[in-house]
Amino acid sequence: MKIKSLIVLFIFSISNVCGQEKKYVEIEVSIPTNSISINGTLLNPASKGKKDLVIIIPGSGPTDRNGNNVAMTNNSLKYLAEELVKNNIASYRFDKSVLSYTKDDKAKIDSISFNTFIDEAKTVIQYFKKEKKYSKIIIAGHSQGSLVGMIASENKIEAFISLAGAGRSIDEILIEQIGKQAPFLIPDTEKVLTELKKGNTVEEFNPMLISLFNKSVQPFLISWIKYNPQEEIKKLTIPVLIINGSKDIQVSNLDAELLHKAAHNSQLKLIENMNHIFKEINGDLTKNMGSYNNHELPIKKELSIIISTFINELK
Repeated sequence: MKIKSLIVLFIFSISNVCGQEKKYVEIEVSIPTNSISINGTLLNPASKGKKDLVIIIPGSGPTDRNGNNVAMTNNSLKYLAEELVKNNIASYRFDKSVLSYTKDDKAKIDSISFNTFIDEAKTVIQYFKKEKKYSKIIIAGHSQGSLVGMIASENKIEAFISLAGAGRSIDEILIEQIGKQAPFLIPDTEKVLTELKKGNTVEEFNPMLISLFNKSVQPFLISWIKYNPQEEIKKLTIPVLIINGSKDIQVSNLDAELLHKAAHNSQLKLIENMNHIFKEINGDLTKNMGSYNNHELPIKKELSIIISTFINELK
């Protein structure tokens, strides 16, 4: 190979590496709360000046800051944060607090309620508000995090985004899910839920429902069941963006439409072929389910574009 060609190749290699450099600053941030410290990742654009900040609240279960848990690795929330920072928007995403406890903290884990998540989200919001480093603070709650976020917001931030958030209370959703999988269990399910709505735990129920109504889970369900997403989002006077995907097999477009109808100052965006974890699905249910454990599959580009446009248009 000629020397000139080697030089050209070397220059191309250097420029290619530089082009791949991160254009953001990644910082680990731990925020103390009344329950336990919240551990998360802050992504700040490398460019100068104040930026808008999106606080991303994860969904149900022991979900981490990236949208993963022991049963699945898809990096949905990680990819969302990275797409937002490309659009000059900062983000903070965090692990569910349950992940910070040890096996010896079983009593503390069992005492976690839905209100615990709300209080923790409020503390995270307050932390960044006190810092006064950002032009606007926006909450983006995913799945269960949508309800947590809309309650924690308390109209003390600039905007709220619901990502695949339910539009009905958890009892209605559980009955619907049982109806799809085992219709004969609906009467037993309704009987338990009726007691939980009254604030009562249930000792005896159909053993086929043990995974759903385990005694240790019932107090959490009692604290969750009292919140109706339509009533909570109705309280928000800040701009609201509601997003759902047509291939979401956990939350239907109906839920998004119910939230949109309840929130008078909201925008509704239904993204074609996007599933619950923001991945593009052009196949059947098998491909949809397979995406939940495919960490290499990117999120649908349209999602970050819609969110970025919404934020940039905020007054």
